[in-house]
Amino acid sequence: MTQAKKSELTRSRILAEGRSLVLAQGFGGLGLTELLNASNVPKGSFYYYFASKEAFGCEMLSAYVVDYLAVLDTIIARPEPAAERLDSFFSAALGGDAGSMADRCLVVKLAAEIADLSEDMRHILDEGVIAVCDRLEALLRAGIEDGSITPQADPGSAAALLYSQWLGAAIIAKLSRRPAPLEQALADTRRRFFA
Repeated sequence: MTQAKKSELTRSRILAEGRSLVLAQGFGGLGLTELLNASNVPKGSFYYYFASKEAFGCEMLSAYVVDYLAVLDTIIARPEPAAERLDSFFSAALGGDAGSMADRCLVVKLAAEIADLSEDMRHILDEGVIAVCDRLEALLRAGIEDGSITPQADPGSAAALLYSQWLGAAIIAKLSRRPAPLEQALADTRRRFFA
């Protein structure tokens, strides 16, 4: 294995371990020593891979957004009616092997924390949310066209409000440690959007 390949694998491992640690304790609570220990990387090596903790945070969030959008794009690409695709996306938010949206969503975990901490990190998450809303708008439009989604006066606004509802439900589910807010959001989504 070349040194460049080994270095990239180590960088990827630090990012993956960092994401898990940030989901557990937030960005501010993440210590670099703890991150390097979890990644099995020698102490003092962090700055070989990242210029700063903020640079690490930006790369971690960028990778998260890419992964999140890839999952959504896979669902959107399915050949089923748009309402079924929308239902699949939001049903997955209730839980799975990685937990619910309340447990695994970095927007839920970090939006309030990083909004005042790092403009670059805030911008990455904000752009990610905009990209999700754009995809949801396209899905709503496809559903209106195929008859599986009830017509919306403004699909763009409807998509943004729908995603905001889900983010709010995930925050309340995290706070209460109960799935009910996400279950209620799914029931409301089906009632309001499915033809």
